[in-house]
Amino acid sequence: MAILNKKFTTQVYEVTYYVEETHQGMRLDQFMQIYLETWSRQEVKKRIKAGDVQIIDRPGKPRPSTTLHYKEKIFFRITRTTQEDEYWRGELIELDEKPEIIFEDKELIVMNKPPYMACHPTGRHLFYCATVMFEEKYEKTIHSIHRLDRETSGVMMLGKDPQIANLMGEEFIHDRVKKCYFFIAKANEDYNGAQEFFSDERLGASEEGLKRVYIDSFPVNSHEGKHAYTDFKILFKEGDYVLGLAFPQTGRQHQIRVHAMLRGLPLLGDKLYLGSFEMFQRFKDNLATPEEFDQMEHNRHCLHAIGLKLHYKGEDRMYISSLPKDFIPLIKERFSTPVDEIEKTVKDKARDYFSGN
Repeated sequence: MAILNKKFTTQVYEVTYYVEETHQGMRLDQFMQIYLETWSRQEVKKRIKAGDVQIIDRPGKPRPSTTLHYKEKIFFRITRTTQEDEYWRGELIELDEKPEIIFEDKELIVMNKPPYMACHPTGRHLFYCATVMFEEKYEKTIHSIHRLDRETSGVMMLGKDPQIANLMGEEFIHDRVKKCYFFIAKANEDYNGAQEFFSDERLGASEEGLKRVYIDSFPVNSHEGKHAYTDFKILFKEGDYVLGLAFPQTGRQHQIRVHAMLRGLPLLGDKLYLGSFEMFQRFKDNLATPEEFDQMEHNRHCLHAIGLKLHYKGEDRMYISSLPKDFIPLIKERFSTPVDEIEKTVKDKARDYFSGN
């Protein structure tokens, strides 16, 4: 697949594609769906009919069925409208367009990523992205060093040049970065009441297709899946509700969420692991029932990267974030301990962990 150029801003996305010899004679809508694979065929056709897709140097307005020729250039432009909208119980969720910057120098940006912000453009998420926001600000390419799930908030690092991004990325790849996550969970009968424990079940997707997003666990002595290890520390518990810290020693997909579920502490708002894959799909398709909204209790899974520690410019550095704004009402409703005291405890325990590693 050949992309000649791309331009991202927080409001506009433009890209020019090159028709390769293998795509000679292909319909325009089929060609576009190669690049917009998460879009439905009907949405692609709608964009073509609206004039968002042009065949450069070919007169007239193209149709979805227009046949393409080798070496043609296809220009696609889309503006931000409702693509990034997120809803909860039918109401639009307000997105944080001015996230906190924890640290910044000539090479590195450390931000407190808001929930629902993607690390970089993917699928329909082209505008509300960390890299795009800073690329628009600095008019240069910004590189994502590691990633957080869209719903997961917290400390995330970006590189201002490819060299620092590659250098720091190696630290994450080889698990040399110490990470601490804050979570809110709802205990079930599988939770044994332990204040400190670990989970080391192997993790991996056992199915193909859409269900690959649901991560299964395998026995530790199994040859299936990837090695994974997470330490947990419980800080507060009232009734069935639990506030705790997770310290992942590896960086597997959905690792904390799955390991917490296996120990009887599925995260509030987790449509996959407090719910099920089928429930996740119903939320995605806007078909969730009132009872399922009640079961989730929050619009996203309650996981926040509170801090990390790594080696940068010859010294160990730790970066600690504030608790996310959307967790505050949830904590106030379910815990009698003042939020300020909870936040202080969380940050102190995170610093203690980093200082001891």
